[in-house]
Amino acid sequence: MNKPIHTLRGPMSLPTVHRPVGTARLRIRMPYAPDTRAWWHDQLGDLIRPAWNREMKCWEIARSHMREVVEALAERFGAVEVALDFRNSSRCDVRCRDAEGDDCDCQCLGENHGGAAYWRAWIQVGETTLVEPGIVQRILLVERRRR
Repeated sequence: MNKPIHTLRGPMSLPTVHRPVGTARLRIRMPYAPDTRAWWHDQLGDLIRPAWNREMKCWEIARSHMREVVEALAERFGAVEVALDFRNSSRCDVRCRDAEGDDCDCQCLGENHGGAAYWRAWIQVGETTLVEPGIVQRILLVERRRR
């Protein structure tokens, strides 16, 4: 998934850490500095393998270093924006989707009633259950610890 890294405050006002679903690496955008690779090694140790992704214009580091990466960036820049992707599924029922009339007590709260959400990519699992896989992104601002 080569989705661009989201940032709340526009291009590069804060460093951004993105944890996408389905990849083993974090994507990190930060202001340019000629010593960035050495800085990563100072912060995370000599075994770290930061890689520059030319296509996406970001650093990539193993997901297992998430906490250390966020803390180091917050310490250096005062704050860091963290975008976390999570798997999420919507559920409905064929009886709701195919309904005629206004009566609906499905867990979709009527959003898909009578085929109203025709654009959704439902997958039927079982006799009547519909599932739409998706991804939800939560964005956090992590600030430097106060001393």
